[in-house]
Amino acid sequence: MYSKKINFLFFILAPFFLNAQVDWSQPAPVDPAIRIGKLDNGMTYYIRHNEEPKERASFYIIQNAGALLEEDNQNGLAHFLEHMAFNGTEHFPGKGIINTLEKHGVAFGRNINAYTAYNETIYNLSDVPVIDSGLVDTCLLVLNDWSNYLLLTPEEIDAERGVITEEWRTRRDAGFRMRSKYFPVLLKGSKFAVRDIIGDINVIKNFQYETLRQFYHDWYRTDLQAIVIVGDIDVDKIEARVKELFSKIPPVENEQERPFFEIPEHIETRYVLATDEEASQYSIAIYIKHKAEANENKNLNYIREMYIQNLYNAMMSQRITELLQKGDPPFVVGSIGFGDLLRGYDMAYINATAKPNEEDKALKAIYSEAIRLKRFGFTQSELDRAKLNLLTSLESFYKQRDKISNDQYIAGIQDHFLTNEPLTSAEFDWELGQQALQSIILDEVSEKAKEWITDKNRVIIITGPEGDNVKHLTEKEAFNILNEVENSEIEPYKDMEQVSSLIDETLSRAEIIATRKLEKLDAVEWTLANKARVIFRHADFEKDNILLVAYSPGGSSVYENDKVASVALFSPFINSFGVGNFDAISLNKILTGKKVSLNVGLSGLNESVSGSSTPNDFETLMQLLYLQFEHPRFDQEAYDALAARYKAYLTNMENNPDKIMSDSISLILTNYSPRTIIINQEIIDKMSFSQIEEMYNDRFIDAGDFTFFIVGNIDVDTARQMAQKYIGSIKDNPREEDWIDRKVRGPEGKTEKQIAIPLQTEKATIFIHFNKNMAYSPVSNLELTVVQEILKLRYTEEIREKEGGAYGIGVSGSSDHFPVEEKSLQISFDTDPEKAVKLKSIVFSEIDKIKNNGSTQEDLDKVVTNLKKDREQSRQHNNYWMGVIQRYYLHGYNS
Repeated sequence: MYSKKINFLFFILAPFFLNAQVDWSQPAPVDPAIRIGKLDNGMTYYIRHNEEPKERASFYIIQNAGALLEEDNQNGLAHFLEHMAFNGTEHFPGKGIINTLEKHGVAFGRNINAYTAYNETIYNLSDVPVIDSGLVDTCLLVLNDWSNYLLLTPEEIDAERGVITEEWRTRRDAGFRMRSKYFPVLLKGSKFAVRDIIGDINVIKNFQYETLRQFYHDWYRTDLQAIVIVGDIDVDKIEARVKELFSKIPPVENEQERPFFEIPEHIETRYVLATDEEASQYSIAIYIKHKAEANENKNLNYIREMYIQNLYNAMMSQRITELLQKGDPPFVVGSIGFGDLLRGYDMAYINATAKPNEEDKALKAIYSEAIRLKRFGFTQSELDRAKLNLLTSLESFYKQRDKISNDQYIAGIQDHFLTNEPLTSAEFDWELGQQALQSIILDEVSEKAKEWITDKNRVIIITGPEGDNVKHLTEKEAFNILNEVENSEIEPYKDMEQVSSLIDETLSRAEIIATRKLEKLDAVEWTLANKARVIFRHADFEKDNILLVAYSPGGSSVYENDKVASVALFSPFINSFGVGNFDAISLNKILTGKKVSLNVGLSGLNESVSGSSTPNDFETLMQLLYLQFEHPRFDQEAYDALAARYKAYLTNMENNPDKIMSDSISLILTNYSPRTIIINQEIIDKMSFSQIEEMYNDRFIDAGDFTFFIVGNIDVDTARQMAQKYIGSIKDNPREEDWIDRKVRGPEGKTEKQIAIPLQTEKATIFIHFNKNMAYSPVSNLELTVVQEILKLRYTEEIREKEGGAYGIGVSGSSDHFPVEEKSLQISFDTDPEKAVKLKSIVFSEIDKIKNNGSTQEDLDKVVTNLKKDREQSRQHNNYWMGVIQRYYLHGYNS
C-alpha cells in the first residue's frame, strides 16, 4: 500500500528479505489482495476486500482529467463539471444521487463528495452500508452515470452558476491572490501558471452549455477512468458486476491525446514579490524544481529513494525545531526539505516566516541552515535516530494494519492509476523497507542536499502585507544575501549527546484502597492511597494504541481577571519547556524510537493531561506523566523564544478579515467579558513566565484531585501495576476545590451587529447564534444534534441549491453542562452582500417551519440513519470508549 503522498511509508514486520540481497532494479509487485483489470473499452478497475469499517465500502471513480485540459473558453469548467455530476444523471435526475443515498445514511459532503485538481477529478461514495446488495448496485450505477451519463441540462447548469460564483467568492482571500501573482513566475511557461482550478468568473457566469458538454465528451472517457471499490464485499461478485455494467459504456472515438504538462527549465534564479492588503505574515520561500521520476521507473529503488527523502526531511525538521527553541529565534517558523510540487515535478524547499520587516534576517538564517547541510551533511547520530523513529512508526502501523481504512487504500490506488506509484502489499513493504533502511548509509543521504539544493530552476518568493511601514526584500537584497551566505564561514552542525533514562529515582507502588467494577462499561476503577482515581478499560480495536486522559476541576476559573492572559497560551508554553532534567530538545532525543506523547491543558473549568503510546511504550508514557506532576520544568529561554515567535506571528493579524470576524464574535457572545481571551500582541505582553509557573504548580500539584482514564491494548495487571507505581507516586495535596462560575454569559435578548470590514473581494458573512438554558441530558443532546443535521439538509437545499446563494452553510450545535446547563446553535455562511438579507430570512423561515410543523419524515429518517451508521462505526475504535467513560464520570451517563 505504498503511497508517495503519505508522510511516512507503511511497513509491516516480516523477515522475508532479511537474508536475501535485493535487486533494486526490480519492478514493485502489486498487492495480490487488489484485483485489477481492464475492460475492452479501456476502463480500469480495482477491487479489494477490507473490513475497516465492517459492513461498509467505498466506491470511487478516478478521472485522469482536470483543469489543465481546459481551453481558455473552458477556464473553470473541469471544476464546474464536477459540481454537475451531482445535478442530474441518466438514472438519477435532479438531486437523485444525493436524495437516494442520504436515505441510507450516506451524507452529502462527508460521504458523498468530489474534488477537482490540475490533472485529475475524483468522485467518492464513502462508508456506504453494504449489507443491502441493492445499495451496492445503486452505488455502481452512480459511478456508471458519472462516467458517461451526466444530463447537463440547461436548468441545472444555470442553477449551479450561482453556487460556484459563491465558492469563487469564498476562496478569494489574501493567500489566493498572492498565489495568483507568484505562480506565473514559479511555473512560467507552463499551463499550471494560467489555471487556478476554480476558473475565470466571467467564464463561469457566461459559458455556453455546449462548451461544458464538449469538455465532458472529450475528457470523461473510459481510457482515462478507473473504478475503485474497497470494503467489506465479495471481490468475485463485485468484479462480475463491474464487468457487466461498465463494459457497456462506449469508448470515445478519435480521442484526443492526453498530454503531459511540462514546466520549462531555467538557468537563472527568479524572484517575485507578492503582497496583499489582507496578508498577515511575512514569508520567504526558495523553491528549486526537479523533474520527478518517470512513471515507468518507479521500481524498488524508487521506494528506497523515498526512504532517503523521508529521513532527510525528518532530520532537517528536527534541526530547525532545535533552532527555534533557543535564544532569539531568527524567524517564526521554517522548513527545509524535499517533496512533491505538481504532477511530474518535485521540489527542494527552503521556507521561513519572518518577523515583521526582518525578512533579511530570516532569509539569512534559513539559507545558512541549507548551506550548512549542503557543505557538511548530516551526522551519524541524527541518521540513527531518524531511522529508529521511522521503524517505530512502521511497526506501529503493522500492528494496526487491520485499521487501514477503505479510503486509505483507495488513496494508494489513486496514485497507482494516475502516476504509477507502487501499490505493494503491507507485508511486502516491511520486508523491503527493513532491508532498505539497513542499506542506507550516511553519505548518500547527505549527498542529496548537493543534488537538490542548486541554483538551477530556483525561484525566490516573498509574500506579505502592504502598508506604509512595511518593508520587503528587493530582488537585489535577496540575491546579495544568498551570495553572502554561500561565501561565508559556517560551522558544522553539532549533535547533542543523549542520556538513556527518564527517571533516576526509585518509586514504590502505592496501595489500592478501593476497587469498583463498572460492568456496563466493561471497566474497573481503582482508588489509590494518594486518593487518585484510575479508570481502566481494555480495548484492542487499535492494536498498538493506548490513550491516557486525566482531569481535575478548577481550571482558569479559580483565577481573577488579571491573570487570564497567562491562560491564553498556557498549554503550548508548558509543552515547550520539556520535563524534569530534560529541555524540549533533549527530551525529544531521549524519546527516539518511542511512539509516545503527553500534553497538559488548562481550560476554563478544568486542568487536564492527555497522552498516548503504544503498548511497548506505555511505561514511558507513565514516566512522563509522573515527571510532569512531580518534576515539571520551567525554561525561561524557551518561554522567551516562543513568546517572540508568537508576537511576530500576531503583528499583522489585524489585517486578516477572518480573525477580525472571529474576535468580534467571541466578544459579542460573551457580552464583552474581561475574561474573554483574544489572542493578539497585547495578550502576549500581559502574559508572565512567573505567572505560568505559579499557575502550573497550583493546578498540577494534587494527585487526589485528578481522575485518570486509561483505555487501550494492555492487560489489566499491567495497567494496575503501572498506575500504582507512577500515578501512585504522585504526591497528594489534601484540599477540596472545584471550578468557580465566573458568570460569563451572552447578551440578554436579541442582539444584532454589523461589522464593517474592508475586503478586496466583496463578501458578506452571516453568523447567527441561538442560546438557551436547557437541561443537559442524553435525550436533549441527541435532539439538538438531530435538529442541527436536519437544518444542514434544509439550508443546503434552500440556500445553496435553490438560491445559488452560498457554497456551504455551517450549522453546529453544542450542549453545555457546566457552569450552567444550556444549548446553543450556530449558523454561518458567506454570500454576495446583495443576497444577504434574503438568505438570512430563509435561515429563520426554515427554523420556523420545524418549530411549527416539525421536520419532514424524509429529512428525519436521513439524519437518524446517518447518526446510527456513524455511531456503529465509531464503536470500533479505542477513542470512542475513552469518550464514553469520560462522559460517565463528567456527566453521569454512559451513552
